[in-house]
Amino acid sequence: MAQDDHRILELRAIRERARLGGGVERIDRQHAKGKLTARERLELLLDAGTFNELEPFITHQLNDTASVERHLGDGVITGYGQIEGRTVYVYAQDFTVYGGTLGEMHGHKICRVMDLALRNGVPIIGLLDSGGARIQEGVKSLGAYAEIFRRNVQYSGVVPQISVLLGPCAGGAAYSPALTDLIIMVEKNSYMFLTGPEVIKTVTGEIIDAESLGGAVVHAALTGTAQLVAPSEVEALALCRRALSYLPSNNVENPPFVTPLDDPLRMDDSLNSIVPLDPGVAYRMHDVIESVVDHGSFLELQPDWAQNAVVGFARLGGHAVGLVAQEPSIMAGVIDINASDKMTRFVRLCDCFNIPLVTFVDSPGFLPGVGQEHAGIIRHGAKVLYAYSEATVPKISVITRKAYGGAYVVMSSKYLGTDVNYAWPSAEIAVMGAEGAVNIVYRNQIAAAADPQAERERLVQEYRRQFSNPYHAAGAGYIDDIIEPRETRAKIITSLAALRDKYAPAPPRKHGNIPV
Repeated sequence: MAQDDHRILELRAIRERARLGGGVERIDRQHAKGKLTARERLELLLDAGTFNELEPFITHQLNDTASVERHLGDGVITGYGQIEGRTVYVYAQDFTVYGGTLGEMHGHKICRVMDLALRNGVPIIGLLDSGGARIQEGVKSLGAYAEIFRRNVQYSGVVPQISVLLGPCAGGAAYSPALTDLIIMVEKNSYMFLTGPEVIKTVTGEIIDAESLGGAVVHAALTGTAQLVAPSEVEALALCRRALSYLPSNNVENPPFVTPLDDPLRMDDSLNSIVPLDPGVAYRMHDVIESVVDHGSFLELQPDWAQNAVVGFARLGGHAVGLVAQEPSIMAGVIDINASDKMTRFVRLCDCFNIPLVTFVDSPGFLPGVGQEHAGIIRHGAKVLYAYSEATVPKISVITRKAYGGAYVVMSSKYLGTDVNYAWPSAEIAVMGAEGAVNIVYRNQIAAAADPQAERERLVQEYRRQFSNPYHAAGAGYIDDIIEPRETRAKIITSLAALRDKYAPAPPRKHGNIPV
């Protein structure tokens, strides 16, 4: 009995040492930077008392222990727990141990929980805080990264993968979060880049700090790499929990249902007057979205990047949906390269995980200009068309105002396989705007008129009456119904209910060839 007591006490001592990571002094340094420890982060992310750690006794396998001290866990905490009662697998890099650097066994532990997540059909969440590859382990570190990258790719679209950046993520390590479904960053605490400030200074002579090079604001507003940004670690982990609430555990399940507190048949009369009579006057699509979805349910992704496009999760009647729209108050809702990429990525994310797509259309077309053409607007615009055509989830579109030319076609038009297409009475569906069309079609007639300006205005009004209104498109079968704007919420909810058992398998193939 005494021997048993000794062994138990020894186990408890070892576990306590493991829980301290790199030691009290390094934990204090972590706190001094305004950062939490890996274990503190896991406690905030997961439901209380649900975390179960895996492989806590692993250490590096180097023989030369003089160059790298041994720490239990090898700088990463892995295991499983629950979020809102749903099982998730997690890993949290511990910056107090080797600066969170990744070596062979560190990588082994991450791959292990990724494999378990796949086998059990549950999400994998990574809390990243690492100095990169462990130099002392040489090529073994690079091999460990490659194993993680391969799993990121193979498990993409099978189980949700979320990366929460809570510190540095430099060099090749940045490829792993870039391959996951969602990236969440913390202002002034997390940064991500392939080559750091010192390397850039040496090679190009440019001087820049880590925050300006790859901080949260950079990836939220300039590169579009991060989907969500929070001002603190606590809020970032809360965002992770909220984002997961819209996603199913895997690609064969439906998203979680939340009992709605909002009346499914609620109508908002303000929508009937939200679109100005003058087509040149802007309004906010965000106001439309907030009026239609369940109150408080809209979670916008990438709100600071490509602001002329809007994407995000919401709920309608308690069911999760993916929302795609143009923002007419930004660049008149025109579609450019960045907006194309933003919408494409989100449409494919929703299609991966059985999240119905609701699209609000108000765009005068693709952004004209030499810069856009030479940068490949054709290739990028084709991505949007490809994503919508490939998506087999229920798809509903609502044309609120302008739907011109290519913008009409690619934005979930009926002939890309969209199930239900609605239009508001304010919808204008045409090859181009009335002014442009009149200037081309009636150029000679206008020039010969006694008052060219008056004749142009008359022809514009006539063109709008005959061709730009939604009744012309509905008469030709391009629109399923023209609805009062205030009816939009109820119409979408009832349509989604009718489409809930939609079955539209893709043709047999290995995979398509999207124009990346």
